Amino acid sequence: MNIGHFPPPKQRGLIIHGFILLVLVIIAIIGFVNLSSAEVGPAFLISLLVSLAAFLPIPFFLYRTYALWRADYYMDRDSLAIHWGLRVEDIPLTDIEWIRPADDLAHPLSLPSFRWPGGLLGVRRHPDMGLVEFLAADPKKLLLIATAKRVFVISPDNPAALAQTFARATELGSITPTEAKSVYPSFVVTQAWESGLARYLWLSALFLNLGLFIWASLIIPSTPQVALSPQFVGGALERSVPSSQLILFPVASLLLSITGWIAGLYFYRWEHERVLAFIVWGSSALTGLLFLLAVLFIITTPV
Repeated sequence: MNIGHFPPPKQRGLIIHGFILLVLVIIAIIGFVNLSSAEVGPAFLISLLVSLAAFLPIPFFLYRTYALWRADYYMDRDSLAIHWGLRVEDIPLTDIEWIRPADDLAHPLSLPSFRWPGGLLGVRRHPDMGLVEFLAADPKKLLLIATAKRVFVISPDNPAALAQTFARATELGSITPTEAKSVYPSFVVTQAWESGLARYLWLSALFLNLGLFIWASLIIPSTPQVALSPQFVGGALERSVPSSQLILFPVASLLLSITGWIAGLYFYRWEHERVLAFIVWGSSALTGLLFLLAVLFIITTPV
């Protein structure tokens, strides 16, 4: 019999995460657009660094947004399930020793070092309870779930209702005993690495991107100008730029590969969608190869 679910407060955290993502995307786009017209010198380097600094946190905030959006706490007569992105903790009710608000502690609970609205995640050590894992969103609604393994800190929108539901479920008793289950995001990476095809596609994309970086670094010092648009025999030079802008190709290839790797891990979690994961990873490797061919055509085009 399903008793209910008690989601954490999400609205404020989702709004803040969405705003940060929007700002980062705008900065990254502006930076990459400026790279296409910047001359060799400080302006080019600054645009490159700003673009990379804005793009690299995007996957992190995308996952945090997805995790908060899907976050929920489910309770039935057999177990309490905590879902937070790829993190899943399924606790049999018989393993729960007690549930109490964080305000009842004699020693205050230390929050995670890196905390963000809508994301109190991490493991801390408490002098009385030992390891404490946070899977919460709101520091004002923290509820402690004590088990023999560790204490979990959650933040249902209505902590009192969850505590009352636990008391009621305990009185009713378990119908079907369940086993404890812990799933961490790193488990998906480990599981995918065991697949020979996944390893081949990952390593192919990695070596293609490394080769592209090395090749572009070797070309730039020896080739002052390159053509980034079609040149017609006997015609006037239509577009020629400093060769330092070739660094855009390995940078774009690497960013696309990282995005594809993360997207593939998302699909790999489900058996029936793993084909999509392999397609995405294969596309990342193919993209790196196409960028290599693009650089080859550019440097062989007469300037």
